Amino acid sequence: MRQNPSFAMADIAEMRRIIARNPWATLVSATDDGVVASHYAVLLDDERDNLTVVGHVGKPDDFIHGLGERELTIIFQGPHGYITPRWYGEVAAVPTWNYVAVHLTGVPELLTTEENLVVLDKLVTHFESAEPDPRLMWEAPNDAGFVTRMERGTMGFRLTPTKIVAKRKLSQNKPDEAVDTIIAELSGSGAYANRPLAAEMKRAHDAIREARA
Repeated sequence: MRQNPSFAMADIAEMRRIIARNPWATLVSATDDGVVASHYAVLLDDERDNLTVVGHVGKPDDFIHGLGERELTIIFQGPHGYITPRWYGEVAAVPTWNYVAVHLTGVPELLTTEENLVVLDKLVTHFESAEPDPRLMWEAPNDAGFVTRMERGTMGFRLTPTKIVAKRKLSQNKPDEAVDTIIAELSGSGAYANRPLAAEMKRAHDAIREARA
């Protein structure tokens, strides 16, 4: 991802927030057979306060990626959406796409069976907790061996990144009036309305304006 100082995101807490809210990630590896990509849910490691993440891949994706043998890039995509030049008024402008993304790169550590079971349990609990009657991993009905068989089909990993590229491209290069118009349009009911992106822009620009004050 090409970095631009105007759009760079360096705040670890903000990166953690993006990762926590957008756990569906893309895993990318450069292998001897070319670039490969997979898609899995990945969570922050709640035992650490940095950008370490944990997750799993289904077999044989661990073999395809050479998991644990080479660098893996995990891409988290935050709110994003189209910005039409009409929102800038009668000025020369081009269409663009606003977005937030975090790329974490490093060589993942492979987890033991016991560690993988803990991560799988956390994944299930994380997503099932939104349900009024959650189905937790150890509550599979009428099949005591289900969890064991499920774990054998996966490979758990922990990744502490050695390279981090995070970008928040949210019209920081536009005047306040244009930013306010974009946020209003994204918050509206038009074809390109996008309330999550509007909220992300407001959060970023409120911080920018506060720092300027």
